[in-house]
Amino acid sequence: MVDATASFDGNRLEAVEAAPRALPADHAGLSVSVADSIAFAAYAEFCRSALFAPAQSPAWILNWAKHAEADSVLATLSAEGRPVFSLALEVTSSGPFRVARFMGGRHANGNFAAADPSWLTKTDGAAIRSMLAAVAKARPDIDLVALERLLPDLEGIANPLASLPNFPSPNLSLAVDLAGGFDALLSRASGKRKRKKHRSQTRKFEAVGSHRRIEARTADEVNRLLDAFFEMKEFRFRKMGIANVFGEPEVRAFFRALFVEALSDDKPSFVLHGIEVASKLRAVTGSSRSGKRLICEFGAIADDDLAHTSPGDFLFFDNIQEACERGLDVYDFSVGDEPYKRLWCDIETQHFEVLVPLTLKGRALALILQQGARLKAFVKNSPTIWKLTKVLRRKTAGHAAPAAGEDDS
Repeated sequence: MVDATASFDGNRLEAVEAAPRALPADHAGLSVSVADSIAFAAYAEFCRSALFAPAQSPAWILNWAKHAEADSVLATLSAEGRPVFSLALEVTSSGPFRVARFMGGRHANGNFAAADPSWLTKTDGAAIRSMLAAVAKARPDIDLVALERLLPDLEGIANPLASLPNFPSPNLSLAVDLAGGFDALLSRASGKRKRKKHRSQTRKFEAVGSHRRIEARTADEVNRLLDAFFEMKEFRFRKMGIANVFGEPEVRAFFRALFVEALSDDKPSFVLHGIEVASKLRAVTGSSRSGKRLICEFGAIADDDLAHTSPGDFLFFDNIQEACERGLDVYDFSVGDEPYKRLWCDIETQHFEVLVPLTLKGRALALILQQGARLKAFVKNSPTIWKLTKVLRRKTAGHAAPAAGEDDS
């Protein structure tokens, strides 16, 4: 099999020959190739007909590899000369360990690796295990393949990685069913109270100045909304005692490129919304689109004189209403169980995790990570312990309280 490697100068393609790995006789016709570095032109071509989650889209993968300068590994499983399953991973260091994970780290949620839909109906774990063995052979420095926050299914098709040993993710993912439209949704979810609050918020905004909801449609608007979001998140994380996962320059460059690039699509896969009051952005959300699902990947509100009006809740109301008007089936709040999400949600999704040790060191790390996930799940599933944990964390950092419309996880 030949993998095409795209150089990021955008001017040329290089062909890299990757030796296929033989599979057992019961998988005759299958081959595996592993390409290091940035061999993603073929991946992008495969994704034209493949099923995948937003964090496994070519736009996400190519931009993360470029801006994060990721040590990239692309593993592709082929059947009868064509690709049927592909894992785009980055290799990171964790102390003395080398870990291959989905590109984007904690930013990659609801993961579903690119796969041929017809192959998904007949896949089995042996072929995938052979592919991972090929990764170990090509990259003997990797101790562990850690595939986290995996969707159990996408568009009703089961995740093939569930055929490997796995365990539940510590965090739930919450969403709301949009069946019947916005009025029907509100009839199921305290609609009178929500409408009353929305009207009250509108009056409070109008008392300060004009307000409007913005969807970023130009590169300048993307940068303005992201500038505001990064500032909001940095301030909030600092007060809450949480490491700022949006703080690194390469992460910010990645998101800028991702959302700007999406503007060229007829139906952008990544979109930014904001609420502006008196010419200042008060809340921002960044979302992805997957089939008939709109997924809120991140959100933040300004910690200012209008924070008490819950502009994040106001923006979610408008985002969900628009999703209904556009005929979408689900509004997904993504990973994290928070009170503001529970006000809307009637769908719970339990993601799962797969840890595949490739070395003895990797076995030790896998055990540590699995025990850590169990402890985290225990803490978060105990309301008293979780509440105490958050209070202590905030007191240590500066006595901040969580704001509606932001995760406190």
